[in-house]
Amino acid sequence: MTDQHNRQPVDEGVEQARRLIQEEELGLRHVSGWQRFIVPVVALCWSLFQLSLSSWLLLDSTYVRAIHLAFALFLIFISAPTFKRKIDIPGLRWLSATDRIPLMDLVIALTATLLALYIALDYEGLAARVGMASSRDIVVGSLLVIVLWEATRRVVGPALAMIGMLFTLYAFFGPYMPDFLAFKGVSVNRYIGQIALTTEGIYGVPIYVSAKIVFLYVLFGALLEKAGAGRFFIDLAMSLLGRYKGGPAKAAVLSSGLTGLISGSSIANVVTTGTFTIPLMKKVGYPAKKAAAIEVAVSTNGQLMPPVMGAAAFIIAEYVNLPYLEVCKAAAIPAFASYIALFFLTHIEASKLGMRGLTKAELPVFFAILSKGFHYLVPIFYLLYELIIPRHSPDMAAFRATMVLLVIMLFQHLFHAAPNGHSRRRALYQGMVDIIDGLVAGGRNMVSVAVATAAAGIVVGVVTMGLGGLVTDIIDTLSMGNLYLMLGIVAFASLILGMGLPTTANYIVMASLTAPALVTLADWNGFAVPLIAAHLFCFYFGILADDTPPVGLAAYAASAIARSEPIPTGVQGFLYDIRTAALPFMFIFNTDILLVGINSWPLALYIFVMTCVGTCAFAAATQGWFIAPNRLHETGLLFVVCSIMFRPDFFGHLLHIDNHYLCYMLGVGLLAAIYTLQKPRARQHEQRIRAHAAQEVK
Repeated sequence: MTDQHNRQPVDEGVEQARRLIQEEELGLRHVSGWQRFIVPVVALCWSLFQLSLSSWLLLDSTYVRAIHLAFALFLIFISAPTFKRKIDIPGLRWLSATDRIPLMDLVIALTATLLALYIALDYEGLAARVGMASSRDIVVGSLLVIVLWEATRRVVGPALAMIGMLFTLYAFFGPYMPDFLAFKGVSVNRYIGQIALTTEGIYGVPIYVSAKIVFLYVLFGALLEKAGAGRFFIDLAMSLLGRYKGGPAKAAVLSSGLTGLISGSSIANVVTTGTFTIPLMKKVGYPAKKAAAIEVAVSTNGQLMPPVMGAAAFIIAEYVNLPYLEVCKAAAIPAFASYIALFFLTHIEASKLGMRGLTKAELPVFFAILSKGFHYLVPIFYLLYELIIPRHSPDMAAFRATMVLLVIMLFQHLFHAAPNGHSRRRALYQGMVDIIDGLVAGGRNMVSVAVATAAAGIVVGVVTMGLGGLVTDIIDTLSMGNLYLMLGIVAFASLILGMGLPTTANYIVMASLTAPALVTLADWNGFAVPLIAAHLFCFYFGILADDTPPVGLAAYAASAIARSEPIPTGVQGFLYDIRTAALPFMFIFNTDILLVGINSWPLALYIFVMTCVGTCAFAAATQGWFIAPNRLHETGLLFVVCSIMFRPDFFGHLLHIDNHYLCYMLGVGLLAAIYTLQKPRARQHEQRIRAHAAQEVK
């Protein structure tokens, strides 16, 4: 890549995007003096504590959950002001102070920490008083719920806190609801006992997975980013794909997919890769809105990619009681098929606009980039090795890969110091600084995940009090027993909730409410839906909320970089992501896509290829272009192709074909016929583009 590109200044749009993600990741206060060391020191201690848990420190799981939440609450109250808008009322200015940590927030932070640790500090006493909470227990538990809602409001937004409050009110006032919504209700003692004083609410499965596993993967991603892997992935993708038609967009797909392997945030993906890819997409001819929308689509899909899947893969494994690798196996084909369809979609847009790729002078040299950054791939390959070959637990695999990464970070500057004549001592010092910065970033990045899983635990706790059966009845009534309508209701609810919730929290809420209902109601309809399919259905639509207007935070971040309008960008990004929205409906009815019961590698590969053909056909149908502009009957045929690819069993039954896998060939044949029909028009389109380009040159 040219030096000019390497020194490309970060413009105002990028700064706006960075500020947006900075707010999401909690960095709201910019304090000076001695106070500026509090957050980094606490975040560093949190990261070191979590690494200790995976190596030498043995603690009861209740202690682990309590300490994990205590760190998160302390960091929130000293980092995030009560209100983001400035309050200029004497005596209340501390509510919006961003240049210091007010004494009141420091007091609240310490109080919240003690409240979170109460279940550990009085562990034996609480165990002896199960079902008979004392007055002190009730007061402490009530205060913990309140400070947790306030912490959630500060860093995640009001939506999750309000949902928790609504479920709490429903738990108390259920008996007074209309018959359709009536619930037996609970007492204050039972509510506080289950939600705040046991491991069935705030300290439930979600926060345990956050403390035991998710933190290590978020830390691994933060360390890789601090080491410089983000830019390496982007340059590597550009060197491979930048020369092709619409190359920067295809590079955005690849680099965001690589970033998504280690990142749990679609907004982080946008800011990491979009900073470089969006300007390049605009340079080769993509309109600002479409350049931003492509980045939104690929960054959102980054959370679908195993092994991390936006930190939800581990929670899914706990909820469905499957080995972690089985979850990754089930998620693999939909994730990769979605990305391949995105490659095809960027090619369609480039073909429509008659684009070219970047010139050789504008591109980095592949082997030069690979040789300089190959060490970034070592810890990733090692992580995959640990997960797949010896099949170590996800937390052990992440810990060992992190240790490898720390060694690389410590010595990478030293390796380059001697040839360049730099001081070895200074290089070693820079490696130490990078490691500390990465550990601090890991702690700061985990705050929103930890508090979201804790707050979502309130909803899960209320549901386990007996609300689950009522939710099933409500969904059954609303859908009138129709499975398709029921899936539509769940998808719509996930999208609406996802507008105000982080992906992981949205998944936890929807999975606890609707996943069991999906399985039960499908069984009532005589259709077997595996639990993993129901959970992935909720997860997929929670992810899609990141680019769904009017909220769609990923769309706001990308539009800030591209300088396009946020709402139109979100709409365009959602149109690009429609093919992802179709996949969950398909694997509900065709569990072969999730490799359920598929143990043959050749058959799995065959299903994968055919699923990719189906998603590409769907993208071509919805975009009105295959290799040339579609005619109406061709669009209809493309929908038939994708239907065959997604539901070969249905067409096998319809056509009385015993082996329904043979129906895939029918879809391939139809696609070949469409290709043949469009080939002359595609040739004419290319000729017109060349003629137009020649005219512009003249």
